[in-house]
Amino acid sequence: MTTTTHNSTLVEAILPQTGIATFLKQILIVLAGVAVLALAAKIKVPMFPVPITMGTFAVLVIGAAYGPRLGLVTIIGYMIIGLLGFDVFAESSSELNGLTYMMGSTGGYLVGYLVAIMALGFAARRGWDRSVPQMAIALLVGNVLIYVPGLIWLGILYGFSAQIFTWGLTPFLVGDAVKLVLAALLVPAVWNIVGKYRL
Repeated sequence: MTTTTHNSTLVEAILPQTGIATFLKQILIVLAGVAVLALAAKIKVPMFPVPITMGTFAVLVIGAAYGPRLGLVTIIGYMIIGLLGFDVFAESSSELNGLTYMMGSTGGYLVGYLVAIMALGFAARRGWDRSVPQMAIALLVGNVLIYVPGLIWLGILYGFSAQIFTWGLTPFLVGDAVKLVLAALLVPAVWNIVGKYRL
């Protein structure tokens, strides 16, 4: 495993963060990330035993592509929009949204999003997003960081028992494995393309 620190993230390599338009570019990148998160949350792919929602995939990929700072700003922006009552979460609706939704059974997973996006961002800073095996490890850690607060939150709401794993973990493992493989292949592949154009 390399311990070399890589300064640039994928987004920074594609859109260099220099010049007088730096702040404007960063704003546009954050807005694009928020839009991707909102759209991905609503995408459901048929899968056994439950459909795959693409929200976690978007969170982890944005964390790796944006880095810790822009990634954190993006996920906080997404949360604020959700808090204001916009229908941007996977199971939110015009009737169930805002703080009411966020304090419900999904609340812990939303906290996990914040932690996971930072973890992927720091992994990207160390160059883990350029290697399929290292990216897979970072994604696995990111998934764990989403599930831990999610399950703790469910336990606080409904009581700690084996049943919270049936509600909040085991039905999603197959789908998460598929998303992990997809993201572990996608991000390094984009880096390879970027590397060829930069030569």
